[in-house]
Amino acid sequence: MNYTKKIGLTALSFFAFLLLSTQMGWSQEWSLVNAESSLKVSGTSSLHDWTIDSGKQSGTLVFKNLETGEIEGCSLSVKVEGLESGKRAMNKNTYKALKHDTHKNITFNVVDVLETTAQSDNSFLVKTKGDLVIAGVKKRITLNFTLIKEGNSATLKGEKKINMTDFNIDPPTALLGTITTGDAITITFKTKFK
Repeated sequence: MNYTKKIGLTALSFFAFLLLSTQMGWSQEWSLVNAESSLKVSGTSSLHDWTIDSGKQSGTLVFKNLETGEIEGCSLSVKVEGLESGKRAMNKNTYKALKHDTHKNITFNVVDVLETTAQSDNSFLVKTKGDLVIAGVKKRITLNFTLIKEGNSATLKGEKKINMTDFNIDPPTALLGTITTGDAITITFKTKFK
């Protein structure tokens, strides 16, 4: 093989390696780490404010460009029977209101990334639209969150206010209706992916 052909093949191999490395570096799918993530649902009632924690989450985060914080997609699934208030009766009412017999999970899937703005070298404000499914009802919502890169992990932090009745959920009641729950709830999350 002559010198020119060797140089050509070497250059071609180098460019192929760069192309593969770039694609692998830019398109990365990370998995949610349940033990290092938190999701809280909070609201009001005629008796007192309340909070429910999620103990069972799963999901993926797909980066388009890790360096610039650009994502291709994100999906999250929360097991309804993993929601825990610390009170058995409240848990039971929550599961019933969320129709857990037929709808085991609450899900959110990003369908469009509207904007990604760098706040620092490792922090980005991400504005998205996605489909939120609760009790079998799907709604397209906007969701903004902060994405923080930390070595081999990324954390999404944010909150979203919604109304239960928008998802055909009757706000739970207790003691024959003498205790009523407010329609508006706030979902606060700090979700880690690796």
